[in-house]
Amino acid sequence: MMISTRGRYALRILVDLAEHQAEGYITLKEVAERQEISEKYLESIAKDLVRGHFLEGLRGKGGGYRLDRPAEEINVLDVLQRTEGPLVPVACLEPESAACPRASVCRTLPLWEGLERVVSEYLGGYTVQDLLRADGDGFDYII
Repeated sequence: MMISTRGRYALRILVDLAEHQAEGYITLKEVAERQEISEKYLESIAKDLVRGHFLEGLRGKGGGYRLDRPAEEINVLDVLQRTEGPLVPVACLEPESAACPRASVCRTLPLWEGLERVVSEYLGGYTVQDLLRADGDGFDYII
């Protein structure tokens, strides 16, 4: 499993907005400049994050984006599932997949189910607020 730039940038947007939430609505231009990411690419990701109720957008003068809820309520697993789709190691574990005819005799299925469980528990244990706190020595806010 590899998290794409879309998933990584979604987290960077959310962390950036959480860091600057006292400033109200923030334009994507500001986020793009601070994060050194294409504003056009961020627009696409931000729309998806609005649909997923992670961000709230406001059009017009003074508009921009802000978190839809507190940073401690935005789970990293939820964000990545929204931007990446199911985070499963094999296709047979995807939520919409047809039942595998070999599931009852598959010797590797428990391995993949365990890996999925570990990944979900690990990522599900982090919030955007946790990422804000992770600014100790050796952590340069690169996702």
